[in-house]
Amino acid sequence: MTEIRKSCPPSFRTFGLAVQAMVVLAINAQSCPSCVLAERLQSEATLLRRIMGQLARAGLIETREGRDGGYRLLRQPDTITLADIYSALQINGELCRTMGEATGPHPFGMQMKEAFSDLLAELDQSMLAVMQQHTVEQYAARLRG
Repeated sequence: MTEIRKSCPPSFRTFGLAVQAMVVLAINAQSCPSCVLAERLQSEATLLRRIMGQLARAGLIETREGRDGGYRLLRQPDTITLADIYSALQINGELCRTMGEATGPHPFGMQMKEAFSDLLAELDQSMLAVMQQHTVEQYAARLRG
């Protein structure tokens, strides 16, 4: 029996890890080092540090160095939407881009790529609108029980 594997572009994984990390920070409400995040999310600490750096540059979290260092939310979790995280990661459009990449460099493929452009822009806007309705606090509350 053949196993069907579903794969996601790296941006899906990055976004998923970022949301999970933000939820961990919301639940802990104190400074959390990357090694703790990596252990909790079962992910690589270097990847998480890159993601957290992007979130820090966007003003969603702060980073502290030293013995008591780590990451901490800069805003209340109920004011941070998934759209904020998505935008901070600068992956707008990437989640739908694979559809455009399915077209080839031949004349028909180029026509289809052009035809897809409006659809992809609409999908991206719809996705942001949905993400705007979900906050980090909603997910943290679900985990708190």
